[in-house]
Amino acid sequence: MILDKISSLLDEINNLDAKTSEEVENLRVKYLSKKGEITALFDDFRTVAPEMKREVGQKLNELKVSAQNKINALKEKHAAEAAQAERLDVSREGTSHEIGGRHPISIVKNDIIDIFSRLGFTVAEGPEVEDDWHVFTALNFPLEHPARDMQDTFFINTNPDILLRTHTSSVQVRVMEHQQPPIRAIFPGRVFRNEAISSRAHCIFHQVEGLYVAENVSFADLKQTLLYFAKEMFGQQSQIRLRPSYFPFTEPSAEMDVSCSLCGGKGCSVCKGTGWLEILGCGMVDPAVLEANHIDSKKYSGFAFGMGVERIAMLRYQIKDIRLFFENDVRFLKQFQSAL
Repeated sequence: MILDKISSLLDEINNLDAKTSEEVENLRVKYLSKKGEITALFDDFRTVAPEMKREVGQKLNELKVSAQNKINALKEKHAAEAAQAERLDVSREGTSHEIGGRHPISIVKNDIIDIFSRLGFTVAEGPEVEDDWHVFTALNFPLEHPARDMQDTFFINTNPDILLRTHTSSVQVRVMEHQQPPIRAIFPGRVFRNEAISSRAHCIFHQVEGLYVAENVSFADLKQTLLYFAKEMFGQQSQIRLRPSYFPFTEPSAEMDVSCSLCGGKGCSVCKGTGWLEILGCGMVDPAVLEANHIDSKKYSGFAFGMGVERIAMLRYQIKDIRLFFENDVRFLKQFQSAL
């Protein structure tokens, strides 16, 4: 009788045990698969007399649930035992894993961005492959002007109007094209110049340039901004000096030196006995640049500055060869792990 079979199988299932996960799977197949014993009883259910179907159906469902619960319990038991077997032995000697470190260029660039962000400067970026207008013409570099020879440029042979940017000043132009003053932004990025690679020069390097355009901006504002930067970057004892210079897009223009932090301005081999280190160029934005970008030079004035990130990193970490920044020598990069 089917009820006797159900009762017998229920007792059998309640007493099931398995030594391995493979035995558990064999039990599942025996009882619950399409050809299993419980499935066969469900097939026989069709021949049960109508008056017994309710009782037999209830017993069959209870049997199937019991079998599923038992198989699941055996699976969990063996899974827990396997996990226990694979548990790490805490008495074993640990394996050390070396952590990475930020590249010194990234460290210095992020520090520069952080300093100017505290002064309200936003960050803007632009394309590395640029056109002549954004790199030269809009910055007061007329065609055939000798100032274009100040920078050896990588031009695209098939289109001489397209080039690799020689400075991130091109991003200044793009910002001025789409935004009216007040403008207060910095422009970090990679630039390219056709220079022979040596310990002091490379054809690829990084810049952070800045631009502030608003009403009544003066050279005094520029000086105070750069003094704040120098003290935050090199220490509160730092001093700066501004020397007259020339850039096509600023007038007046200046080179900025910072007092040597190694000798305190007394003179050493790093500053070549002068007590000063040149770190950036700056000046008041030429009115012609403002007008070229549809900004009223009679109403607005501004200042701009630009610095090489490699130059500042070399000063900060006393690195004497710029090529080390690009060689990805792990021995060199490991020195900056603590800067994470």
